[in-house]
Amino acid sequence: MSPVMLFSFVVAYFIILLTVAWYTGKGSDNHSFFIGNKNSNWMLVAFGMVGTSLSGVTFVSVPGAVAKESFAYFQITLGYLIGYAMIAFVLLPLYYKLNLTSIYNYLSSRLGFNAYKTGSSFFILSRVLGATARLYLVVNILQESILNSFGIPFWATTLIILAMILLYTYEGGVKTIVYTDTLQTTCMLLGLVICVVYILNQMDLSFMGSLQAMNNKGYATIFVTDPNSKLFFIKQILAGAFITVTMTGMDQEMMQKNISVKNLKDSQKNVLSMAMVLMMVILIFLFLGGLLYLYAEKLGVTATGDKIFPTIALEHMPPFVAVIFIIALISALFPSADGAITALTATFCIDILGIQRRPELSDAQQKKIRQRVHLSFAGIFLLFVMIFKWVNDPSMIGLLLKIAAYTYGPLLGLFTFGILTKRVVKDKLVPYVCIAAPLICFILDKFQKQLLGSFEVGLELLIINGAITFIGLLFISKPAK
Repeated sequence: MSPVMLFSFVVAYFIILLTVAWYTGKGSDNHSFFIGNKNSNWMLVAFGMVGTSLSGVTFVSVPGAVAKESFAYFQITLGYLIGYAMIAFVLLPLYYKLNLTSIYNYLSSRLGFNAYKTGSSFFILSRVLGATARLYLVVNILQESILNSFGIPFWATTLIILAMILLYTYEGGVKTIVYTDTLQTTCMLLGLVICVVYILNQMDLSFMGSLQAMNNKGYATIFVTDPNSKLFFIKQILAGAFITVTMTGMDQEMMQKNISVKNLKDSQKNVLSMAMVLMMVILIFLFLGGLLYLYAEKLGVTATGDKIFPTIALEHMPPFVAVIFIIALISALFPSADGAITALTATFCIDILGIQRRPELSDAQQKKIRQRVHLSFAGIFLLFVMIFKWVNDPSMIGLLLKIAAYTYGPLLGLFTFGILTKRVVKDKLVPYVCIAAPLICFILDKFQKQLLGSFEVGLELLIINGAITFIGLLFISKPAK
């Protein structure tokens, strides 16, 4: 299919998004922008959050990693179930009890104002890096498959997509995103299933026959039993649990959707049901990855990693499948990017600027500040996407998880210390502890062969980072009176 036709489908899809945004954003104020007036339907939130959790990186990188790591990524997914249970029964009751708009307000009430600012700052750093890495991957695919033929430069493509996201999130915020994410998750999952069915038919394989073929090629191995390997199943399951606790339970973007639900019970149902759906969807992504490599071998395609799915979908499948792939890819992009910009706006306005702590600001003035911040983050996203274009990492899923290990570790330490202990910290020293922990982890990761020999540190670096932060907080604290 020609780039012009593909582009026309992208435009039509965006018009649908704008229509939904216009309808849901009518009469929105700051409260609906930040937490949807606490009136969101839990089933819509749960389904939409599947798309937010997966993103374009999962859509492309998880299938692409199968040749190198088989189905080992599913070990992390098993850890997700543990993490979501911890969110549902430990963190959500705390957030609802305190009636939070920003979850980092908990750090202020429990540890102090500097801890609160530090937690918010680490979230902003992590979300900017993570969201722009996801955005870069999808923009790059759209650039190579469609927009290069129009002579549009990469920076202009990124700017256009960010402008699209701003158009449908500028007024409605979370209130709009709950509905647009539901639409986008539906399109993404339909695209996934259609691609799986098409390849099975083309290769004349049954489900069991395809699994046997994958097993013969070494693609279907789930559990790694070598304790020294970074893919060792205990390391991966533990890492998956704590990745979920931090990247969802201690992440304003993810939790602002959860706390927009009417009550705690519905919010818990949202989290637990999403966990089950997410596990099944990732299994399908891994299965698709195995199919892609089998099909690539049959076709003589040599692409691997993040390039294999786009290459086969756009160059070796019929036009209707190419359209489905592009729409599904965009549907994977928007939930991660729109929610990130909205959450960053909320965190910066509430936690850093403190607009809700300034009674001299009217609602209209607060809205004006919020809109300026929203536009500013779009500009920051453009800058970081261009940086990722320059870096050009071959596997974005690995890069994203590495970013999470460094930036979410201090959040894990702060929240864990606040929940598990009654000790009082020296608030002014908290930022130094939270900066020192990732630096120590960087040294450990950089020189792990010299320090640990054959033992490999993988995603459990996040847990180590959180533990160092926790220990540091112990040293600068004293028992509560």
